[in-house]
This record gives sequence, structure tokens and C-alpha cells, in this order.
Amino acid sequence: MDTTKDPLPPWSAADAQALYAMDVWADGFFFVNAAGNVAARPLHDSKLAIDLTAVIEAAKAEGATLPLLIRFQDVLEARVKRLNEAFAGAIAAASYGSRYQGVYPIKVNQLHEVVEEVLEAGAPYDLGLECGSKPELVAALSLIGTDRLLICNGVKDHVMLSLMLNAQQLGQQVLPVIEKYSEYDQLMILGDQRQVVPRLAVRVKLATRGSGRWFESGGSRSKFGLTVPELVRLVKDLERRGSAERLELLHFHLGSQISDIQVLKSAVKEMTQIYADLRQRGVGVRYLDVGGGLGVNYGGDYGSAESAINYGLTEYANAVVYAVQEICDARGVPEPVLLSESGRAITAHHSVLVVPVLGVHRPDAPYPVEAGPEPAPVVTRLQTTLEESREASGLGALLEAFHDAQEAREEAEQLLRLGYLDVESFAQAESLYWSSCRAVLSRLQALDLHPPPQEQLQLEDLLTDVYLCDFSVFHSIIDHWAIGQMFPVMPLHRLTEPPRQRAQVVDLTCDSDGKVSQYVRANGSSEWLPLHRFTAGEPYYLGFFLVGAYQEILGDSHNLFGRVAEVHVYGSADEPENFWIEKVIPGITVRDMLAQVQYFPNELNRRMSEMVKRKIESGAVKPNEGMRILNQYMRVFDENTYCDIKVLHRD
Repeated sequence: MDTTKDPLPPWSAADAQALYAMDVWADGFFFVNAAGNVAARPLHDSKLAIDLTAVIEAAKAEGATLPLLIRFQDVLEARVKRLNEAFAGAIAAASYGSRYQGVYPIKVNQLHEVVEEVLEAGAPYDLGLECGSKPELVAALSLIGTDRLLICNGVKDHVMLSLMLNAQQLGQQVLPVIEKYSEYDQLMILGDQRQVVPRLAVRVKLATRGSGRWFESGGSRSKFGLTVPELVRLVKDLERRGSAERLELLHFHLGSQISDIQVLKSAVKEMTQIYADLRQRGVGVRYLDVGGGLGVNYGGDYGSAESAINYGLTEYANAVVYAVQEICDARGVPEPVLLSESGRAITAHHSVLVVPVLGVHRPDAPYPVEAGPEPAPVVTRLQTTLEESREASGLGALLEAFHDAQEAREEAEQLLRLGYLDVESFAQAESLYWSSCRAVLSRLQALDLHPPPQEQLQLEDLLTDVYLCDFSVFHSIIDHWAIGQMFPVMPLHRLTEPPRQRAQVVDLTCDSDGKVSQYVRANGSSEWLPLHRFTAGEPYYLGFFLVGAYQEILGDSHNLFGRVAEVHVYGSADEPENFWIEKVIPGITVRDMLAQVQYFPNELNRRMSEMVKRKIESGAVKPNEGMRILNQYMRVFDENTYCDIKVLHRD
């Protein structure tokens, strides 16, 4: 009954690691251990390993429910260190005349503990923050103190500009990035009213366009930034004021997830030429901000702009450092402090979403159908076809059996519509059809034909199992639904067993789009995922990786599922399982989720109570039964929004 050929024995943890392409996307943070479980190596320059199944059990013991988001906080620190060490290495190798200073764009993941962990890890490197909205600005101002940079992008109203000037008066290192010329006018009016000249930065629209899905973030038609004529106009106004030194930073942004390193090099060179012109003119620019876009390899094919990149971290740092240095040397200007706004590259790896499988639907699942004393002719034909499918050996005979089964099934459907075939007979015909398909597919796969015939591909698609999982695509991996971004997904245990089931993962939501349609595999991507056979009542966990960037912030309230439970984990060799849980955050309750859409327990209870009372008074329901129904209804308000499947047994 298996839909894929058995992998060649023996099957090992290394085979599983290769099958799910972990060497491509895990970046050393995740692997399959000897027990066949996925494990994490979260610490920088350490082999300490944490078994994810141990984390799941510890979290459940602490009261956490599934689905569960595991945050490996140490990974944030490791990513910050890797980024800064890559630039430090490039700067040392090139004898670059200045330094690198990163800023974390909090839009990628604004959760307080994430931002604080990033800032703590970045303290030795003076890592700052980037914000792009009023709420983000309010949050960031309280976190940066007076020694960290705060880069302020996005559209700014007079309230935001006033807050930025207030921060500058307090000695905070806040730089408003001018995105359109009217912002400069408003900023200078506010400065004149206070008799100060603000410190500022400018985002420039470059001729170079980005690469990947977000390429329109760069180029001359990008949404934000000043054109070069507008930049010159701004500089002349500052010169007229005698304040050219107040323009401290030049910024560009090619868009998130830059897929092609050559595009980045081109943009850096273009911006450095502008920087050199301004320096030679006497403008006091000292920072060059290359924006975000440092990509993460999610494991897909290069060319799938949302999922793959053609460079690594070291090459990225070298590309920026050497491109800037080359032009500064040629133009005789000092090298600027280099900034980047790398958010995805810092946060993506630190979160793993754990989802339990609730059940499996197999299109050919056997079910008992009693044959009548005189089966319908179409049922008899399908019984004969099934016998032929099991005995056929050559390609021609197998394809003929499949075609015969298709023809008979179509006839059965037509007879049912016309009223000439009863439901019991149709059910028997369906069962025989799917059994024939499975028999034909099994024998076609045994032939091992290259390329496989079209009918084999069709059957493999038809006979893919559907694994129903306890999560929402729209909340937890919304970029998969919205833009087709792939996220690595794989079983978290049983990985010393060959995964023989051909599967597609679907979520709890009522939407047909609530499914995972592309999977990371060893050779790029696939429309199905190899999984193990599921047995009801036995836990089977899947892990979704690289979900730490954007997903939980962008995720919506589709079907009112809401926030999942999460645990914050730190590695420690002093602990029995090499980790300790710092915090458990429960998933959102039905009560809180309903309140977000303006349904409140008191009002709902009143309405339900009135309905139950009417039924009791009419005699339709006994008082004890009515109160049991009402009490159970009210208890659900404090339940988690996701499923809690229990296997019930008859007494």
C-alpha cells in the first residue's frame, strides 16, 4: 500500500538529513541525531546539541499546548556574531579604513524578547535598531539608550519627526531617513522652531534595481527615496544654511531577500560614487547604509526568488567592503562606516514551529463494502480490472489496466447520476477503482522507468496522502500562501526509519488554500513530502523551520486560530538535556481571540442562557441537561483555539 519505493537499506540519520536538504538550509543549527530525532546546535562555536523531542516533552510538562513555537534564543546571538564576524573578517582582509555597524529592523520580528535578545547579543558591536512606523519608533526610543543608532525609515508625520528631534536633544543617536522631499521641509521647519539643525539621513533612488520578488524596492521607480536631483537640492539647502555636516548617512534598499550578489555589488558601487561626490563637496556624510536584503537560503532552487540565494554570508560581506573600498581609494575619500539592516538573516533560524499530525486521508483507504448477490455489471468489470492489475507485468498491460479502470469509473459515475446505479454499488465501484490504481502504481514503480510514463505521474499525484495538521498556514507561514515562499518542513522524529508515505500537508482552516504546496527536497523542491505512516493515538510531529522572520508578525486571524503557544529555550551543558526553558507563553484563548473581533463572554453567555432557558421552559430539554450544555459552552472560552484531539474508546 506504500506510495513510494522503499529507500535502499540501511536507512540512517544521514540519509534523512540528505533527503530533507538540511545541509542547504539548516546552516549548522539543526541536524538529525543518532536517535533519529531533529536536534539543534544553537550556541555559537559549540557542538552542544538539544533534542527537539525533549524540548517538546519538557514544554508539555510546563503546561504548553500544541502547536508550539520553540524559540532558540541562543541562535539570535549566534546569528548576530556571525554577521559581525563576517564583516570584521572582510574589513581586516581588505585593510578597510573604517568599521561595520549593523542595525536590526524590528519590522522583521517586533516581539520584545526577540528585540532585547538581539540588542544584548549586539552590544559588543554597537548594533542599533531600525524602525518604520510610529509604534515601532515609540518602542525603539526606549531601548537604544544614547549610544546605539536608531535609523528611522518609512513615511513620517510631524509627530514622528518631533519625537526624533526630542531624542536628538536627549543625546540619542537617532537619524530620520528622508524618504521624500516634503519630509525634509517639515523636519527643517520643526528644527527652525527649536533653533536647532537636525541630524538627518537620506534614502536615494538608485538606477540599479534589486533582484528577487522585492526588486521594485530599488530602482528609479521605487516607492521611497529621493531622486538624485532632489538629493542635490537638499544638499544645496543645507549648504545655504551652513549645515552640510548634518547630513550624516546615505541609504539605499534593494528589497528583502536579494537573490543575486552581482546586483548588490552594482548598487553599492553606484551609491559609493554618490557618497564620494558629496564628500569631495564638503558634505559630512560618514555612514553608508546598504539597507536590508541579506538573504536566507530556505532550500529552494536558485531562481525561486523568495526561497534561494546564490551567495553566502562571507561573500555578502566581501562584496560590500571591497566595492566601497575600491571606489573610495580611487576617489581619494575616507571610507565610511558601513551599515546594513539585516533582519531576516538574524531571526529566521531561531524559531521552529512544531505541529502534530491529527489524521491522514488516503484516497484509496480500504473500507468494507458488501457485494450483493448480483453485482452491477460495472462492478464486475472493475473486479476483473483489479485482478488484471495485480497480475500484469509489462508496461503496456499495466497502462491498459489503468485505462480500463478509468473508463469503468466514469461509467459508474454516469450511471449514478442517471439513477441506474445504487449508492452501495457505487461505493463498491469506487473501492475497486482505487485498489486498481494502487496496484498499477506499485508495479509501474517497480519497473523503474526513466522518464516515468505520464500515467505513473498522474497516479502518484492521485494517490498522495493528505496529512491533516494542527496549525494555520495563514497565521504561521503566511508567506507560503501569499508569495509561494518555501519553508523547510520535516518530521522531528522516527528519522532512522525510511519515510515511505507520499504526503501533502494541510492545515485546520476551512480554506482550500490552507495547505503546503511546495516542499524543500534534496534536489530543490517537490509537490509532495516523504513522511512516515501515521497511527492514530501515537504522536507524530512535523517541524516548520526558518519561521522566525516576518511570519508571526504578518500572520492574520483567519478562522480565529490566533497565536500559538511558545517556549523560550537556552542551551546549557549543565542541564540534563542540555537546555532550560526560560519562559512558557500560552497560546491565545478562545475568549481573547473573540474579544479581538468584538465578541465578549458576558454578552454571549447572556444570549446562550436565554436560549437554554427557553428550551427548559418548553420541556424540550431537562434542567440538568440544559445547565450541562450551558456550562460546557462557557468552559470553552478558556480553551486554546487550536485542536486538542483525544482518541475516544468505547466502553
